[in-house]
Amino acid sequence: SYNCITCATTWAWGLFGVLELSSPEGFQEAQEKSLQETERLVEKACTTPPGPETVRIFDQLSDALCRVADLADFVKIAHPDFAFREAAEDACRSIGTMVEKLNTDVVLCQSLKRLLDDKKLMDSLDPETRRVAELFMFDFEISGIHLDEEKRRRAVDLNIKMLDFCNEFLMRSHLPNKIDKNVLPQHIHHNFAVEGNYIQISGLHADCPDDLVREASYKIFLYQNDQQLHCLEELLTSRNLLAQLVGYHTFAHRTLQGTMAKTPGDVNIRLGMTGCELQWSMRINAFHSKLMPWDHPYYSGVLRAERYNIEPSLYCPFFSLGACMEGLNFLFSQLLGISLYAEQPKKGEVWSEDVRKLAVVHEKEGLLGYIYCDFFQRAHKPHQDCHFTIRGGRLKENGEYQLPVVVLMLSLPHSAQSSPTLLTPGMMENLFHEMGHAIHSMLGRTRYQHVTGTRCSTDFAEVPSILMEYFANDYRVVNRFARHYQTGQPLPKNMVSRLCESKKVCAAADMQLQVFYAVLDQIYHGKHPLERSTTEILKETQEKFYGLPYVSNTAWQLRFGHLVGYGAKYYSYLMSRAVASMVWRQCFVRDPFDRAMGERYRREMLGHGGRKEPMLMVQGMLQKSPSVEDFVDALVSELDQDFETFFMDSE
Repeated sequence: SYNCITCATTWAWGLFGVLELSSPEGFQEAQEKSLQETERLVEKACTTPPGPETVRIFDQLSDALCRVADLADFVKIAHPDFAFREAAEDACRSIGTMVEKLNTDVVLCQSLKRLLDDKKLMDSLDPETRRVAELFMFDFEISGIHLDEEKRRRAVDLNIKMLDFCNEFLMRSHLPNKIDKNVLPQHIHHNFAVEGNYIQISGLHADCPDDLVREASYKIFLYQNDQQLHCLEELLTSRNLLAQLVGYHTFAHRTLQGTMAKTPGDVNIRLGMTGCELQWSMRINAFHSKLMPWDHPYYSGVLRAERYNIEPSLYCPFFSLGACMEGLNFLFSQLLGISLYAEQPKKGEVWSEDVRKLAVVHEKEGLLGYIYCDFFQRAHKPHQDCHFTIRGGRLKENGEYQLPVVVLMLSLPHSAQSSPTLLTPGMMENLFHEMGHAIHSMLGRTRYQHVTGTRCSTDFAEVPSILMEYFANDYRVVNRFARHYQTGQPLPKNMVSRLCESKKVCAAADMQLQVFYAVLDQIYHGKHPLERSTTEILKETQEKFYGLPYVSNTAWQLRFGHLVGYGAKYYSYLMSRAVASMVWRQCFVRDPFDRAMGERYRREMLGHGGRKEPMLMVQGMLQKSPSVEDFVDALVSELDQDFETFFMDSE
């Protein structure tokens, strides 16, 4: 349903147009080229007199490594061919090891330090170059560049060890649990995969109406696994050892430098205040005794559907994938002056025949970059919605701009014979969310790829994507694209209103759960050694911050993959939601198509990537400095306070 454009390109065949990647063996060639270029650039950095050229060389060095590492990071989990996934995994480990070695290379660091120590030279640099120089030095410092040689080697070893623990933890977190089928009543066997005398439980079955199925799934899938428990505790120990080795009190202190939150203390103040506000509004202890942890997701969904009649099948016909993409196209055109155009990929450029390639074009600036849309379910593809940076944007040495390339990965059903792909309201919202990341990547047109697009602090990176959820739930936006795929009838306004109102049902409990996750993450990455096992800490924290009872012999934390990718930063979702809420209410709620606000949004927030302090971007957009109380108020003010009704209706 899109217009097509033809863009000149010199890319040859291979994944993402990379010549070497026409076969799995090409990853070896690609990483060898990257490492050779790295060696050349390291030598150049060490022999170049201090100045702006030093920063450019460091960014070229970063780009040479990221071009392989970022691409491989996506391929290792999403490519349907095991050989490609395995080759990409090897490349990730090889490049990751090189990065850790470079971050403790004293001679390389000295070449940058000479620049930073020269106040006159630093004052002569433009603000972006100065900040990027400081960020590169920050990477050296948190890696232990100030240590003696033996301790630096130990820091590298710990980083590599942590990479291995992370991979092992993520792999095990998805594995099913088995149980003798005679343990479960025969009448529920059909809900699970049966292998001989065993039943495999591969998830929580949270939407199943059968209470026994949900209970069995919860207790079996989350049953404590000693190997996974050991892996997590070794990962947390290694992270703590590294943090203390390089001079930080805890891993959380090391991780939170450079974020909006700054310190674990600031995070805990926000989380504690939010948790208190939520518990007061929910009167949580008076009602939670009626529910078990496996009940909440199911009954909250039932209550939303019954109270507001939001059966997904009523909405899906209005949310065809083509219509949703047209809606995004219209919104971006009105707000930001950009359009999405379908482009035919070359043979070998994509990893599945249903992947679509979009060119992002600005009405005045021309081509901004490419988005590869990997939207549909397939075997061995993770069931997760996410955004991947494949190549960062930067100003190249010849004056041309290196266009950013990203992938959006969803898990949508394929179209049926008689209908296009139809999205549930949740799928539509997730599409808008992930496209928020992609547009951030396209519009963060920085001089240096080290700070391009979403290469910014984690608690700011989620702001554009969460803000897009507000647009996805505004009738003025939805009315522009939601049409019945057969009749062309627009989605009635009262259906959108019911959908938006339904999101407030149990929203306080959902947010309390997020507070619990974030607090647990901070405790795990706080003071060490942990006095008790991670499971005992989970039990105590759950009962204090969530209220639903801990279930004996379960270890929910061993399935929580975000402990790997968001270690000490899981609070970022709450922080970003607060900022997005403030931006929506102050800048877009009156008119979601306000071009002046869209231009301000790009100028103050989207355009900087990581080249500007995140809180300064927030202040620029809001034209004020938000307080801790503002953050908490932004989180709790939109929630439904009538929490008791949920428990009375679910009895």
